[in-house]
Amino acid sequence: MSSKYSTPLALSFAIHTVLAVVLLSGDFSSPPKPTVTSVQMEPIQAVVVERSKVEAQINKIKKQKADDAKKLKDLENSIAAAKTKQVNEEKRIKSLERQRKKKEQEKKAADSAAKKSQAKANAADKQRQQKELERAQADKAAADAQAKRIKEEQAAKKAEDLRKKKAADRKRKQQEERERAAQQKLLAQQMAEEMANRQQARRQQMMTEIGRFTALITQTIKRNLITDRSTMEGKSCKLTISLAPSGFVTNVVTGQGDRRVCEAAKTAVYKAGTLPVSKDPEIFREMRTISLTVAPDKFN
Repeated sequence: MSSKYSTPLALSFAIHTVLAVVLLSGDFSSPPKPTVTSVQMEPIQAVVVERSKVEAQINKIKKQKADDAKKLKDLENSIAAAKTKQVNEEKRIKSLERQRKKKEQEKKAADSAAKKSQAKANAADKQRQQKELERAQADKAAADAQAKRIKEEQAAKKAEDLRKKKAADRKRKQQEERERAAQQKLLAQQMAEEMANRQQARRQQMMTEIGRFTALITQTIKRNLITDRSTMEGKSCKLTISLAPSGFVTNVVTGQGDRRVCEAAKTAVYKAGTLPVSKDPEIFREMRTISLTVAPDKFN
């Protein structure tokens, strides 16, 4: 292969190789799962992740990628145009070289003809001088074309170096974007897990408080329960009690159980009038309607 064609072919191969490496260099590995941290058993307000900021960051990243891709495409088009111009210039140089050789051959033929005829010497000498001038002009044109080709090759190399630099910068930015997205995802996961843990801790605390107040309510019913416990051994009644925020009994519904136990338990609840409830609004919502089972023989 001619050395005049090997340079553009090598340049084209290098461009496509760099593009393939850039397209295959994406890293889609999942970030490591964060370690769940311990949470103290106390009510804490939930942390809210501002989804709009995350979406805005994602849109900014997408726009930056599109801008970088357009700049890279424009640069590749410029390089392709420079290659085409270079090929055409090389063709022109070859044409000028053929013309120069032709003029040189014509000059030699003119010199030979001058020796054969002294009568035509002056005309031949004039023709020779003209051919020499034309050859000098052809030599100058060829030299100018060669200098222009070298300048264009230097410009093409500079453009290729710039393209490589931009590709490296784009790859670095993509890596930074991936790392930033991974950090944001990790932070969101940590915040969600922390929120879940704190909600679970709050729930456990609420259930403990509800159990404590249920025991207090049972004790209140016990104090007001009037019945012959010896005749109610092994018997019980399920009650559903509706309460106001102050603990005032608004309604009592008897469920499955012994009729006498149910009547005595219902009377004991209304006799108490007000039952102990939590001052915490969230806990009270859970025990606004509370169900419990009254078994007289199990009261101490």
